[in-house]
Amino acid sequence: MTNRRIFTGRLLCTSMAISATLGLAPALVSAQTKVKVAAVYTVPFEQQWVSRIHKALKAAEARGEIEYKASENVSNADYERVMREYATGGNQLIVGEAFAVEAAARKVAKDFPKTSFLLGSSGKPQAPNFSVFDNYIQEPAYLSGMIAGGMTKTNKIGMVGGFPIPEVNRLMHAFMAGAKETNPKVEFTITFINSWFDPPKAKEATFAMIDKGADVLYAERFGVSDAAKEKGKLAIGNVINTQDKYPDTVVASALWNMEPSIDRALKLVKDGKFTAEDYGPYSMMKHKGSELAPLGTFEKKVPADIVAKVKAKEADILAGKFTVKVDDSQPKSTAK
Repeated sequence: MTNRRIFTGRLLCTSMAISATLGLAPALVSAQTKVKVAAVYTVPFEQQWVSRIHKALKAAEARGEIEYKASENVSNADYERVMREYATGGNQLIVGEAFAVEAAARKVAKDFPKTSFLLGSSGKPQAPNFSVFDNYIQEPAYLSGMIAGGMTKTNKIGMVGGFPIPEVNRLMHAFMAGAKETNPKVEFTITFINSWFDPPKAKEATFAMIDKGADVLYAERFGVSDAAKEKGKLAIGNVINTQDKYPDTVVASALWNMEPSIDRALKLVKDGKFTAEDYGPYSMMKHKGSELAPLGTFEKKVPADIVAKVKAKEADILAGKFTVKVDDSQPKSTAK
């Protein structure tokens, strides 16, 4: 009896050792298995908003954590079909933006309850597997507004946005509030081009604002900084930092870092603990989901007193002493 136990124990140990050597031990397989991720985007990879999601996923791919597939420029009519193909193909996490296809995206999630979904959305999470995220970068937007208020000479700021949806509106309101803090006299002209990616249209809208006296432009869309550069005016960036392309034009930018949200989702999927939740807060500064870009080429061009005020306000935000108001209503022009 004793000899049999010893033999059985030795056999078990030997089997485990062989499994581990061959990379077959359950814990090791779990640690090494890559999460299969697919993304569906309605715009090109280089579009500001989507580029931040794509960047975070490409970083995870480079680390060897995921297998990543993505489709860009998917029309709203095709969005559901592409989502279903990725879900049927065994992808464990599907990422994208569902703003124009909410009903269809949520229907797909219901049909694939074992697949995890993380989509940009103005709506709420949907149990058990549909999580939402948003670019809650109103804090650095406020800080960039403070800089804009201190840089304008005409007290006129032009703002060009895509669509007047909450994700855009809240950033514009935060920017305007920041500009008002450092310059109570500033006035705003606001235009929405009703497109997420139409640089020529954004450019024309910017030219019109410059003709009316705007000398600082809020570049919520691509095309604004091009117009500002051509006319020798200044621009404030949004979501990404394009100062390397416009060193004499882009003063500051409110940056969105999607890595905290993506990394959290990947960990939960891998651990089998992904549930429906709101990832919006992980885009805030305290989670390093957003930040004010370094002033770079404008470091010595922005007045020292403005820089000091911005740094003090940033410290208050991080310490929880100041909260940037979230206003999702459509902003209105104040210029006369």
